[in-house]
Amino acid sequence: MVTDRSEDERIVITGVGLTAPNGNDLATLRESLLCGRSGVRRYEIRYFGATVAGVCDFDELRYQRSKQLRRGTRAGSIGIYSAHEAVADAGLDWPNVDKSTVGVYVGLTEHGNVETEHELYEFAQFGYDMQFWSHHHNPRTVANNPAGEISLNLGTTGPHYTLGAACAAGNVGIIQGAQMLRLGECRIALCGGVSESIRSFGVFASFQSQGALARHEDPARASRPFDADRNGVVVAEGGCLFVLERLSDARRRSARIYGEIAGHAINSDAYDPVLPHWQRQAECLQLALRRARLNPEDIDIVSTHATGTTGGDVQECLALRQVFNGGGTLLNNTKSYIGHAMGAAGALELAGNLPALTDRLCHPTINLDRPDPECDLPGLVANQPREMKKVRTILNNSFGMLGINSVVIVKRL
Repeated sequence: MVTDRSEDERIVITGVGLTAPNGNDLATLRESLLCGRSGVRRYEIRYFGATVAGVCDFDELRYQRSKQLRRGTRAGSIGIYSAHEAVADAGLDWPNVDKSTVGVYVGLTEHGNVETEHELYEFAQFGYDMQFWSHHHNPRTVANNPAGEISLNLGTTGPHYTLGAACAAGNVGIIQGAQMLRLGECRIALCGGVSESIRSFGVFASFQSQGALARHEDPARASRPFDADRNGVVVAEGGCLFVLERLSDARRRSARIYGEIAGHAINSDAYDPVLPHWQRQAECLQLALRRARLNPEDIDIVSTHATGTTGGDVQECLALRQVFNGGGTLLNNTKSYIGHAMGAAGALELAGNLPALTDRLCHPTINLDRPDPECDLPGLVANQPREMKKVRTILNNSFGMLGINSVVIVKRL
């Protein structure tokens, strides 16, 4: 793991802010992952009815006033909470930070569905009289909304935008932040992903029509990637934003460093709108490893993407077996605890694994009671944490619809 990059080219994580269905900060999320605490519960949504979902419960008024909440979006509120928490966690002297040097890069699966569905419902209550259509609809539904809400709330005047990357978006937000730092477009990158997907009945209806929506009499057991009895996706909301900085800047201010972005890759299947392609996933993994100048055996933990769908889990396992081929790498899955947080998934899953670089524990995949033989992975950690002799590297998989694949590798300094 030798690098000849200068400290101005090396990008490190100095802050983490998040809200997840089982924790509103990294310490609580990590505790939940190590003790097997799920954040999935019963949930009911207009028109669709009863289902299960990963639901966040954070203090919306910690960083926003009631009026701002009414004018904004759930995704924006999640992003604002996560951004403030990340800034505080990074120990930045925020009042004295030059806000023009801060970039905000937020990954999304989709945006505008929730607001449009809600507005149509409210509109109908007044006999479809156009005067009752909200004038807040346009700023709520523009694609840059969550990043823009964060920028407005924190007063940042550097670049802000969102990245539509389906369920790979959390990783893609991180990658964008790292790239913009290397290009000198910013000195601080607030990046990651957010999701308000559980507020859209259309998301649930679409997964159900595909035969891909999970159901279980016990909500905490509904999300079960790699298990023979899995029956689909548990939809979740959430958000996770990281503070990324150049290593030189982080060391100059004596910041605590979680880890370094060692390598990353994005590619496309060019195969099917929904079905994944394991060879392209394997190629994405291999490209990220080459860019990080690492071999498969150098990776200590792989955070898998697996969502609990029959075909998707199998395809990822084919890719992982080809690349890692039964070495000493351990693998886990975070969706088994919180469901699939869509645009936030990759960022939350990376965050949940980051503490392993210091506590040397690989959190398990829960609800793995009857492993699917087609999902056989020799290093898959099931149901109980596993202590490791060392953890130097974490590889984070995140894939999405329309065939987008992403991989981020973080290493300990």
